Amino acid sequence: MALVHKFQNSTSVLRNCLRPSAALNPFGALHFVDYSTSLQKPVAPPNRVSQQRKTEEGFQRHRQKEDALDITSPEEKPDVSFDKAIIDEAKDHFRRLKNEIVAHWIGPEGRPLHEVLLEQARVIWQFREKQDLDKWIVTSDKAIGGRSEIFLKMGKNNRSALLYGTLSSEAPQDGDSSQSGYCAMISRIRRGAFERKLPYDWSQFNTLYLRVRGDGRPWMVNIRQDTDLIQRKNQMYCYFMFTRGGPYWQEIKIPFSKFFFSNQGRIRDVQSQLILDKISSIGFTLADKVDGPFFLEIDFIGVFADPAHSEEFAYENSPALNPRL
Repeated sequence: MALVHKFQNSTSVLRNCLRPSAALNPFGALHFVDYSTSLQKPVAPPNRVSQQRKTEEGFQRHRQKEDALDITSPEEKPDVSFDKAIIDEAKDHFRRLKNEIVAHWIGPEGRPLHEVLLEQARVIWQFREKQDLDKWIVTSDKAIGGRSEIFLKMGKNNRSALLYGTLSSEAPQDGDSSQSGYCAMISRIRRGAFERKLPYDWSQFNTLYLRVRGDGRPWMVNIRQDTDLIQRKNQMYCYFMFTRGGPYWQEIKIPFSKFFFSNQGRIRDVQSQLILDKISSIGFTLADKVDGPFFLEIDFIGVFADPAHSEEFAYENSPALNPRL
């Protein structure tokens, strides 16, 4: 009986050990909780998450700004080479010289030579964009202390050039000049490769052709020949251009035979014919001694071959004035 009682006690103890109980095994439960929480990502407070996100966006914006600016470090030096600049400039001039030679054999502006020789009219200057104004210079008596003003700008719808200003005949208070009051517009000298002068060849034409709109004032048209002689730099050929005024355009044709020879604004006694294949520049001068505002609108300036005009030179020379005759 004692053996049977001892066997019953041992089985009850074994049954109690196999029954799950948190109280009998507290360390197992605690270990399970620690292991499960270690697999989860730690959750930060909401304000800390937003602050971290803002910091990351700030770093990204700063990096993008550096990439956009492409800031070079102070150790890097810019590559500046005067030899390379000179070589590039020489290459550009040789390229322009090549184009001039090709245009001379083929024809001006790439057109066939026979087509150029048979044309009856040619537009030399026109005003369709602001770059066309860069081919001209405006000047007035302000250069000697006068009060006249002149301006040049594009006209309405960029279809013409508008020359306007105010003419004043008041002499400058310098003690030397007794007369004043002029405004002028002069074309720049055309340059080729290596800054060579490129004169205009108008030998196949006999008339200057303009389309203008003015205020009724008379203008002086001045044509200069291409010359490098110092004593002839102020010599030019001149003639008058009379504007009608009003809102309508007018086409003006001035034969080259009408242009008279002048020097420093004075008509010379000995006249000579204008050489049409050595034209350097053209200009327009207003000096009618009428104080006040003025304007002149120019559409284009060209040359024209008038078959009805047969006059070679409108002025006579006598042997008394010109011993070379």
